[in-house]
Amino acid sequence: MPILTLCHSKLSPSLTLQLPCNCMRRMGLITQFKCSVVNRTLTSSSVAPPTSKPHSRRLNRKQGRSSSLYSRPSLSEMNKERMANREKVYAFLRGIGIVPDELDGLELPVTVEVMRERVDFLHNLGLTIEDINNYPLVLGCSVKKNMVPVLDYLGKLGVRKSTFTQFLQRYPQVLHASVVIDLEPVVKYLQGMDIKLSDIPRVLETYPEVLGFKLEGTMSTSVAYLVGIGVGRREIGRVLTRYPEILGMRVGRVIKPFVEYLESLGIPRLAVARIIEKRPYILGFGLDEKVKPNVEALEEFNIRRACLPSVIAQYPDIMGMDLKPRLENQSNLLKSLLDLDSEDFGRVVEKMPQVISLSNAPMLKHVNFLKDCGFTLQQMKKMIVGCPQLLALNIDIMKLSFDYFQKEMGRPLGDLVAFPAFFTYGLESTVKPRHKMVSKKGVKCSLAWMLNCSDDKFEQRMDYDTIDIEEMEMGPSFDMNSLMEPRSDESASDYDDSEDDEDDE
Repeated sequence: MPILTLCHSKLSPSLTLQLPCNCMRRMGLITQFKCSVVNRTLTSSSVAPPTSKPHSRRLNRKQGRSSSLYSRPSLSEMNKERMANREKVYAFLRGIGIVPDELDGLELPVTVEVMRERVDFLHNLGLTIEDINNYPLVLGCSVKKNMVPVLDYLGKLGVRKSTFTQFLQRYPQVLHASVVIDLEPVVKYLQGMDIKLSDIPRVLETYPEVLGFKLEGTMSTSVAYLVGIGVGRREIGRVLTRYPEILGMRVGRVIKPFVEYLESLGIPRLAVARIIEKRPYILGFGLDEKVKPNVEALEEFNIRRACLPSVIAQYPDIMGMDLKPRLENQSNLLKSLLDLDSEDFGRVVEKMPQVISLSNAPMLKHVNFLKDCGFTLQQMKKMIVGCPQLLALNIDIMKLSFDYFQKEMGRPLGDLVAFPAFFTYGLESTVKPRHKMVSKKGVKCSLAWMLNCSDDKFEQRMDYDTIDIEEMEMGPSFDMNSLMEPRSDESASDYDDSEDDEDDE
């Protein structure tokens, strides 16, 4: 355009200019003109650039193909198709006995074939239709993305495949878990509580629900409370391995009321801690459902309240039994065998509460043995009330002890009536050596004076010139203080009693 302006000339159809062709293209002139370039004539009379029409034609062709070949279904049509597929899946589930009512809103396979594969996989794990109906949401777990990774991880930990069925019946929610986000942190936390890695499978098999707990919630407070009442820190791992259900117990609702009730009966708190160390499962005995009714039953059968602490400490399992029928059965049996009245039966239970768990045949066998030894009914009655262990000892060992008593010691039967615990001492380790020493020194003493003491105490007695009458008396059959010996690892806990209600909110 600059050259045209410079010439101040009007363009006419006859005007011929020799200009570069690419320059002419950029001008986009409205008027018609002829341009001769290297002996060629170019004629142009377009308003738009030359390429506009072909581009327009290409767009038209592309739009034509889109409308004819790539048309999309409407949203309503897609919803209808999705609902139709879902109804087919529901029909399949109903056909095999699964109620799909709870599956609305859950992402499910779009085809019956994929759902059938999922159900078959669960069947192969041992789950029945009833199990699936108990937790139908398991059908929302993908076999490849959810089930296989979780089961592989459990298997690598050591959880036995034979326990998978029971594991999933108790805690099917594990199939929704992420191995990295959910499962691995719990396993590491359990190890941090001194549970050995080799014991982790046992813990998970016993209590799979632990995989769903918050790490810093109930688990930490229950452990802190147990340490606070005197459970040894080094014992926590063994306690949790034997009874991992503790990790899910609320302190304020379960553990603390249980401990305080035993204290109210007269069992010192430290003794309660020692009992929990040995038998942690007692924390699972329902306080109102089992423990309190059983204590009432013991008192009903003439066990004195002052002796309840000793009874429970000796045999903690007594708190969780269906106790009253057992007490009735054993009371009636001993009444028929030995004519024990209700008061005598109470004394028997106080000295050996395990008597309520003895079966009838062994008890009858032991009574017959005493009868064959020559004891009268009244003597046997006195012996059983004084030493109920006679109903549970190894009868072959009792025979050897009785033969030695008769042939070597030459004592009257009355000595055994006065001290029936003679049968509870080791013949080779205690009875024979002490009898020889007493005989050698020529000391006349009762069986109780000779046997009812430690080895060191017996050595001291052998130096006595006279026998102290008080030392001839039998001591108590159970000493509560034996449960409360101090430990080097005992220390105060970080647990605060004021927190026990917070974790229940």
